[in-house]
Amino acid sequence: MHHRWIALAIALTLSGMTQAHDLPKTPAPAAQAAGDDENLWLDDIDGAKPLAWVKAENAKTVEKYAQGDDFKTLDARILEMLDSDAKIPMVSKIGDRYYNLWRDKDHPKGLWRRTTLAEYRKDKPAWETVIDLDALSASEKENWVWHGATCLKPEYRRCLVSLSRGGADADVVREFDLTTKTFVKDGFTLPEAKSQVAWIDDDHLYVATDFGPGSMTDSSYPRIVKEWKRGTPLSSATTVYEGKHDDMAISAFRDRTPGFERDFVQRAMDFYTSQTFLRGKDGKLTKIDVPDDAITDVEREWLLIELRTDWTVGGTTYASGSLLAAKFDDYMAGKRELVPLFTPDAHTSLAGYSWTRHHLFLNLMHDVVSEVRVLTPADRGAWKSDALGGAPALSAMQAIGIDADDSDDYFLTVTGFLQPTTLYHGTLGHEGRDALKHTPTFFDASNYVVTQHFATSKDGTKVPYFEIAPKSLKTDGSNPTLVYGYGGFEISLQPAYAASAGRAWLEKGGVYVVANIRGGGEYGPRWHQAAMKANRPRAYEDFAAVSQDLIDRKITRPKHMGMMGGSNGGLLAGNMLTKYPQLYGAVVSQVALLDMKRYPHMSAGASWMAEYGNPDNPEEWKFIQTFSPYHNLHKGTAYPPVLFTTSTRDDRVGPVHARKMAARMQAMGLDASFYENMEGGHGAAADNKQSAFMSALAYVWLWDHLK
Repeated sequence: MHHRWIALAIALTLSGMTQAHDLPKTPAPAAQAAGDDENLWLDDIDGAKPLAWVKAENAKTVEKYAQGDDFKTLDARILEMLDSDAKIPMVSKIGDRYYNLWRDKDHPKGLWRRTTLAEYRKDKPAWETVIDLDALSASEKENWVWHGATCLKPEYRRCLVSLSRGGADADVVREFDLTTKTFVKDGFTLPEAKSQVAWIDDDHLYVATDFGPGSMTDSSYPRIVKEWKRGTPLSSATTVYEGKHDDMAISAFRDRTPGFERDFVQRAMDFYTSQTFLRGKDGKLTKIDVPDDAITDVEREWLLIELRTDWTVGGTTYASGSLLAAKFDDYMAGKRELVPLFTPDAHTSLAGYSWTRHHLFLNLMHDVVSEVRVLTPADRGAWKSDALGGAPALSAMQAIGIDADDSDDYFLTVTGFLQPTTLYHGTLGHEGRDALKHTPTFFDASNYVVTQHFATSKDGTKVPYFEIAPKSLKTDGSNPTLVYGYGGFEISLQPAYAASAGRAWLEKGGVYVVANIRGGGEYGPRWHQAAMKANRPRAYEDFAAVSQDLIDRKITRPKHMGMMGGSNGGLLAGNMLTKYPQLYGAVVSQVALLDMKRYPHMSAGASWMAEYGNPDNPEEWKFIQTFSPYHNLHKGTAYPPVLFTTSTRDDRVGPVHARKMAARMQAMGLDASFYENMEGGHGAAADNKQSAFMSALAYVWLWDHLK
């Protein structure tokens, strides 16, 4: 079971097929009532006056950009893709069945359904509906959005189902019976909160939730985890661990792997530092003695340690980005016999890993292109390593073990910007693998070519980027070009089928570019750490270098070049707007951070101070203010037109950033369009129809300004 604290600010996916996720309201604290902000009134997320402003801005944007035939056609074509019956129904194994959450035009909220592997192999599997989210929403008069299920192994009879109102991160939890396909009467239930729950056994849970005043961290996540017994009130649950208010989150779980049952408590101090404790039967906690910025994974007899910084132990120094293995019981007893499973180099990094029963997949990136290796554990010394098989040029592949308790079966996905995703099924130790499913071809890719280039950033760093362009491309600077980026939280932008970009941008004659700037994880922790806190401007310099390289190569010129990013990528967009306005003809900033002075006091903002710094510290504000778009707007500067999109139900970043930035720009007489979806959370969309609308709006707006 692989447990890691990952960035909650997730980039919009490259394909445009899905978007990032959303959150609930966090009141603005009194500390925000400073005299330097004329737009504080917009902080009242659900207030009548701010919502009236939102609705008026929405109406203006829709009237100007979402009424024409071009918009309606594109909206329908993107929705057709999202609702396609032919797209791959990705599954996860629960017991002896394979489960999938499916949305289409007849089921916009979704069906949680299941089938057998034999059926799944067929072109048209027979699916059994487990929960109909549309029917449930109608009967309960709620807009339920699926947030997943945690099921009790090995019987897999009972699950804890999480449902969100309108797509917020906060959700309700209800116990569900997989055999009767009904919610359990008088079963475990939790009211709406940002909860973390895990099964201990049939009658006990670990629960981290909102227990009342003082029980949540400054980041709006649980500070306390308790053990809760069936049939008793939540108020009687016994405390297992309490974190500090300035921690990010606290949780606990039981690993129920047969023969290796263990209980763990996790304390995340921030996004990149955490502590994991083994909980004994007497309740005593023993810390796994690794660096706080390392990521640990316990699977059967093995402890894996993924390093974010160099670590010297036992007289040996292991490099940042390495993956190490040790026997768990021996390690806890004090032995430090570590086996390096992966050591990075200048071009290769670890993208992730996944267990099967007897093997470990390493998903690697070499200059952002995939490679998969299969490791076989050895009782002592080096593990055997074999290549699974190379990916096609400039593509991405990922191998995932299906059931680490029982088999060496795996799923493998292979995709590229012009290559629809293929899902394979295989078994390690057996020759070959079967191609089970294929993403439909949503646009004719034969007219385009993918190339990889390297721009030179301000400090001399080589920054990779992918370019998807017509084969007949003229290098005369006339091509409408859209550059997409993220650059934060160690998240990598790997090749992925560009379905929406294909229909919305490439088919119109545009060039689509993905920039792998620092702050991301394309070259491991070093690439991320090079753009943290005071070094954050390195990400923006990298993006500017990619944009300038496109100009120098005569792919485009500023009036034809736009850029787009969401969440942390929306902050990137805000900084390209304010720092490099001369490079772009249009900018789209989605569900963005923009007010970096007050961001820790908005929604879940306090959880990101390890990434950006603490603006309440005057010394840190000195560097943060240099990349706070809201504070770097200047009258008299010529800025390109900008579109801000957000969601009222975004309880992760929150809509206040975009509201205030748009309002300030408009007050300066600048061209700032705004649209706020009333649902959808941090993904800005609660269903396929809303996703299609938001995507079509961004592309039509961009084309209108760059064509």
